[in-house]
Amino acid sequence: MSTFDPDALECLAAIVEEGGFERAAQRLSITQSAVSQRLRALEAQIGTVLIVRSRPLKPTAAGQLLLKHTKQLRLLRADLERDLKELAPSSTGSGREEERISIAINADSIATWALPALDELARQGLPLEIITDDQDFTHEWLREGQVLGCVTTLKQALRGCKVLPLGAMPYVLVASRDFAREHCPQGLTPHNFRELPFIAFNRKDDMQSEFVAKAFGLRRVTLSQLFVPSSEGQVRAVLAGWGASVVPELLARPLLAQGALVNLVPQQQLPIQLYWHCWNLESEVLDALTAALARGAAALAAG
Repeated sequence: MSTFDPDALECLAAIVEEGGFERAAQRLSITQSAVSQRLRALEAQIGTVLIVRSRPLKPTAAGQLLLKHTKQLRLLRADLERDLKELAPSSTGSGREEERISIAINADSIATWALPALDELARQGLPLEIITDDQDFTHEWLREGQVLGCVTTLKQALRGCKVLPLGAMPYVLVASRDFAREHCPQGLTPHNFRELPFIAFNRKDDMQSEFVAKAFGLRRVTLSQLFVPSSEGQVRAVLAGWGASVVPELLARPLLAQGALVNLVPQQQLPIQLYWHCWNLESEVLDALTAALARGAAALAAG
């Protein structure tokens, strides 16, 4: 089997992760010409194109395989750093940009339980890069080899990966007290939901319509929606009176207790089952990430 130049592999990863040759050159502290030369040498060695020069740049199928291989090498280096620190606690590690450990987590988990779960690892110096996406799409980052693990709603393990159930995250439909008083004093009903604006995360987010459909036993609903791509931003928009929104119960709980928010369907919650997927490799770093997220999810369920 051919061996690949680690610098060329990291160059490929930098182009994909930074979205272009110029930013990749800045990250690697080399010239843009050197980035192009390293990529051409790697493509010549493989015998195929590795990057689609589109907007945005995308890796080809072969490029995705090499990107996954590069991240596996990073994981091995991170494991080595972890072991060396145990033997020599004064060691600070390389701290290089390309040593980042990338995982994909849905925005609602980031806004509630995931960051506290990862706090100890971050304080220990694990160079985390957290990529956010809708919980129904985070696994695509893992499938494409751009991250080594993800929190997702997908139940079935991806090829070459292992999966751990994290439990259910409950969601509630809320509005500000003034908005509810003016637009839906009796809460949400089958007769008024079409008249209300709903605040969704983005166009991939179907949680608003799923909640309403389940609440009233409907197969499909069409809602008037605004889009705010932030879990905390959705809550702020609700507080400002923009409309109603389905948000994590954990995020809404203190505001509901204060009376700033009103639960429009108090008898209804939408539980979203979450799963942690990661590459099926022997790795202390992966094991530590898995254990940390499992403890965080267990604490969420207990709370």
